[in-house]
Amino acid sequence: MVIKNAELETVCGVTSKLPINQAVEIAFAGKSNVGKSSLINGLLNRKALARTSSQPGKTQTINFYKINDDFYFVDLPGYGYAKVSASEREKWGKMIERYLNTSKQLKLVFLLVDIRHEPSANDKMMYDWVVHSGFQPVIIATKADKIKRSQLQKNLKIIRTKLEMGKEDLIFPFSALSKQGKDEIWDYIERVIADAQQ
Repeated sequence: MVIKNAELETVCGVTSKLPINQAVEIAFAGKSNVGKSSLINGLLNRKALARTSSQPGKTQTINFYKINDDFYFVDLPGYGYAKVSASEREKWGKMIERYLNTSKQLKLVFLLVDIRHEPSANDKMMYDWVVHSGFQPVIIATKADKIKRSQLQKNLKIIRTKLEMGKEDLIFPFSALSKQGKDEIWDYIERVIADAQQ
């Protein structure tokens, strides 16, 4: 995929009306500090289109990035961040749920998990939630450069088991540093877009 242009088009807060887009939407979900912004920037060859932060819980809105005037990346609020009040977390949850259940153009949901750790209860809840909304989440196991190559398959297996993924369900190891997994993720995105636009 050649990225000709990428821009932040719409930012939706808790009370915002969600946009009615005509182009395919691809959503990215994951807990705070799992590397969502780094993944989006890495895929788009941009340094700081999606704002990365050393302070987790920074994305508190649903951000719609229009790519090549052809499709959208949708960055969902990070979940599971302890310093945010329960009522605030609940609001984000409702916002994500509203988006998953009402978007007509959402064709693919990526769920990011940290390859170094077992998926948390929040990750499992999000996984089940996406499935319940009628999507089969594709897992991106981030921070793959932080483990030894010999650990890769073992850690992927733990993620599969904990999330109770099916045998056919996809999981891509990814590293924002080495760009491992970038081409495979793009190949898959391109297939999904092509199918949706037929």
